[in-house]
Amino acid sequence: MVARHAIIAGSQGYRWVHRLGGAAVLEPIRTPFGLSATIRLALVGDLEVMVISRHGESGYEVSAPFVNYRANIWALKELGVERIVSWSGPGAIDPGLAIGEILVPVDIVDETRGRPSTFFEGRGIGFIRQNPVFCPDLAERLRRAIETRQGQCRTGDVYVCTQGPRLETAAEIRKFATFGATLVGMTLAPEAFLARELEICYCPICYVTNYAEGVVDRPYQSGELFEGMLTQEEKSKADAAIEILPEIILDALRTVPDQRTCPCARSMERYRRRGDIGDDWRSWISK
Repeated sequence: MVARHAIIAGSQGYRWVHRLGGAAVLEPIRTPFGLSATIRLALVGDLEVMVISRHGESGYEVSAPFVNYRANIWALKELGVERIVSWSGPGAIDPGLAIGEILVPVDIVDETRGRPSTFFEGRGIGFIRQNPVFCPDLAERLRRAIETRQGQCRTGDVYVCTQGPRLETAAEIRKFATFGATLVGMTLAPEAFLARELEICYCPICYVTNYAEGVVDRPYQSGELFEGMLTQEEKSKADAAIEILPEIILDALRTVPDQRTCPCARSMERYRRRGDIGDDWRSWISK
């Protein structure tokens, strides 16, 4: 069984991963950038899909700054994956967002620091346009699947990716709002950019987990989730979103055509035509 589609499961994703009955558990793939996360190969109904639990298979074992993004994307490419849907649970900068709301962001601001962000270290390639930054075809199919489930879907949100693992200060959130950011999380960069370098379609789907610092007035509560930034009612709504998120992703992936016509599939074409790179993508890598 070979899968051309992959899901990168975010926070709490390990719970769903362990419910994939009959999934084959692959050993972590050895890559030029170290070992990938564990990859599962599953047949869900009539859909074959590869699944990575980004933060670990037994819980939140690896925080966002320390995920080996390059190894994970390299491994999925090695296994023949052409499309990735990535889930993320960001906080809301826009107070008009509802906790538990599921949406497809349109753009990203990268505020990470020190994360290896390219496969092309030391090479004169990789000047890739980032508009659209996410695969437009996957985004449209996710939008339709979300609308079928919840009646509407926001598609104009901007996700700012911070370094973590700490949460952001209220002043930082105000700064990000001036950028036009409406969501704040820690995982989509450099993941999205690495996928584009290897000509893999990539699109995130987000569920809103909480309001970012300073968006609503919440007293500090020691020992609580996010130290009081999330009420029990809001946690229940976020948990409910996590439960339906995989089904939405699978609904969307079932509608994608075999042939890719989006820009993602040809992002390195300029270098190919110039003779800088060949057909073997492994030879593009700097290590």
